[in-house]
Amino acid sequence: MFTLSLWDFNGQMSMATQSAVSTLSDLGLLRSQGLIGGKWVQAYDGKTIQVNNPATGEVITNVPCMGRKETTDAISSASEAFKTWSKLTANERSKCLRKWYDLLIAHKEDLGKLITLEQGKPLKEAIGEVTYGANFIEFYAEEAKRIYGDIIPATLTDRRLFVLKQPVGVVGAITPWNFPLAMITRKVGPALACGCTVVIKPSELTPLTALAAAELSIQAGIPPGAVNVVMGNASEIGDTLLESSQVRKITFTGSTAVGKKLMAGAAQTVKKVSLELGGNAPCIVFDDADIDVAVKGSLAAKFRNSGQTCVCANRIIVQEGIYEKFANAFVSAVKKLEVGYGFTESVSQGPLINDAAVQKVESFLQDATSKGAKVLLGGKRHSLGMTFYEPTVLGEVNNEMLIASQEVFGPVAPLLRFKTEEEAIHIANDTNAGLAAYVFTTNVQRSWRVSEALEYGIVGVNEGIISTEVAPFGGVKQSGLGREGSKYGMDEYLEVKYVCMGNMGGNA
Repeated sequence: MFTLSLWDFNGQMSMATQSAVSTLSDLGLLRSQGLIGGKWVQAYDGKTIQVNNPATGEVITNVPCMGRKETTDAISSASEAFKTWSKLTANERSKCLRKWYDLLIAHKEDLGKLITLEQGKPLKEAIGEVTYGANFIEFYAEEAKRIYGDIIPATLTDRRLFVLKQPVGVVGAITPWNFPLAMITRKVGPALACGCTVVIKPSELTPLTALAAAELSIQAGIPPGAVNVVMGNASEIGDTLLESSQVRKITFTGSTAVGKKLMAGAAQTVKKVSLELGGNAPCIVFDDADIDVAVKGSLAAKFRNSGQTCVCANRIIVQEGIYEKFANAFVSAVKKLEVGYGFTESVSQGPLINDAAVQKVESFLQDATSKGAKVLLGGKRHSLGMTFYEPTVLGEVNNEMLIASQEVFGPVAPLLRFKTEEEAIHIANDTNAGLAAYVFTTNVQRSWRVSEALEYGIVGVNEGIISTEVAPFGGVKQSGLGREGSKYGMDEYLEVKYVCMGNMGGNA
């Protein structure tokens, strides 16, 4: 391990950053071009954008600022590759995916460093993301061989009725900055397994991990054009994907506002759409909960990736009989979280992605305190500067505050009180979001009752870490459409075709 020093204001890269960049470059994993048709290319007009380290402000490298023309060529490349990739046997596609998985795991520490450099999360957590992301590729390498159809009993003796499942076609995958590898593999894995080809648009804030993963896909033998990566002008790239009749599916992880625009735009050509959008996750702690389990689970659910995940606990709703005891124990646990640069081994909280994210946290905190919330811990920018923010706990929060109704996407844990089970469910469901929810109780009957009553796609009971490649991930209401991960994630990339064969009773 190595420790990242303070940013050198003379503009020199810190030694640790320079060391990591050098290693990644030597391995061929620090790519700074887009990938179209198996070729690494610059933007056609030569424009570039900087990729910065959010912990230090350092410029890691420049990448192409691509737009409509490059995206059009990437779509054409994917469309051409689809003709052959979709015709391979499931076993052949499976072998390519398995090789890709093996390479991702072989380079998990290198990819982890890359994630820490451009996204800021602690190295241990970043390496964990690589393993998590790679697991989707492994899972779908196996599921590729399990795409089954049906034979339907016919209503007439001279008929045979078949159901086939076929790949939908070219997929446009638009991914966010908070999980720069896992949000890609969760989409691209099932797409490739089904026989689709993809055009990936990673976040302009964290494109390097996507490019490294694409490089490893080439090494794994996934053919040119099956995986393409373009980045830069988000609106131009998005509009081109939406307008193209060759793109038959859009998959997106990000904000609800952008998801709505993509959904409307996809209507132009009636594309399939899957959306994993924002959340407002409630974490309900009942007075019969095991305090230690509830604190540990709530801590994990809230402060993973410094609060920058769509399933982070956005509201910790605590029954009044246990409120004070839980609050004290929770504050004590949060005090132990170490903030710092991701390459420092003991650090568990990195920076926020940019200053706009910090400003959002500050505005939510100001609104809450002006309406009666109490700062129990933290509540300001960290002394490290840049975009570091102190892990914060707010008490006496209510539903009238912005922080209870909107995602804070930062390391701020709001505590709300409730009296009855019915009230807890009402508070939890009083939102347009419906992605993830958490419940802490030792009452088995209550756990079933509340889990079923919560209007969310995912519920964790006595558990704060709920994501896994083997289970369906997705929300209800305005948190999105469709599911990712598990066998259900395959359905998003398949069309169901019914074949009716007549005249089966005659002689050949």
